[in-house]
Amino acid sequence: METIRSQGIGMPKLGLGTFRLQGDACRAAVESALGLGYRHIDTAEMYGNEEAIGAALAAARLARGELHVTTKVWPDNLAPDAIRRAFDASLKKLRLDHVDLYLVHWPSRSMKLPAVFETLLKLKEEGRTRAIGVANFTTALLKTVVEDIRAPIACNQVEYHVMLDQTKLMKYLAAHGIPLVAYCPLAQGRVASDETLAGIGKKHNASAAQVALKWLLDQDGVVAIPKASRAESQKANLDALKVTLDDEDRKAIAGLPKNRRCVSPGFGPDWD
Repeated sequence: METIRSQGIGMPKLGLGTFRLQGDACRAAVESALGLGYRHIDTAEMYGNEEAIGAALAAARLARGELHVTTKVWPDNLAPDAIRRAFDASLKKLRLDHVDLYLVHWPSRSMKLPAVFETLLKLKEEGRTRAIGVANFTTALLKTVVEDIRAPIACNQVEYHVMLDQTKLMKYLAAHGIPLVAYCPLAQGRVASDETLAGIGKKHNASAAQVALKWLLDQDGVVAIPKASRAESQKANLDALKVTLDDEDRKAIAGLPKNRRCVSPGFGPDWD
């Protein structure tokens, strides 16, 4: 599995997303993924599944250095003391002495970014998270973090797939050497029924979802974290790495509609 280096950590290009996975089903999904060879697990305090993931990680008995674990702080907890309390709770539930990456899950209109990143950097300096980053940040917000605050962020995690254009954001991230971690990489299942993707898949003996995933994974500086609860889906996502897309395929994908955002909560930012 190829990894992307950023701010001293190595993120496997393909990880397991766990949003909406709960309890025993979540634990079983993570155990299954680890058994298949996944080493990148993504969670968040808001998902309510850190305990189940902690149990799965403990049961797997893998060397800590082999694992990449990301969790996130919810926007309600972006005051310095609240960040620390949320972080302590996440670490305890995950049964870890450190995480690899700790992200601001969503920007908040009331957050004071300098204070947020001062707190996150202290957690990093204490060795409790190996790196820090953001999720769902627009280019304008990134400029504040990267150019004004000069925070060493390891990624921006955003929705990205064959049906959503992120060119502007990608250009900014690439110019500053910051990876993009793509959530909803399969557009919440919408790619599976797309005729263009299915046609490309037929050519390569692959599914439409595998084509969509490989399109992302072929891009420099892009990591993808599809959620998959069943072992069959987890393996299919891994097998997407074996698909070889050609220029004709990429041209066809470029012609798909690129305005289908799946995740846009009312408290979210004004997207670029």
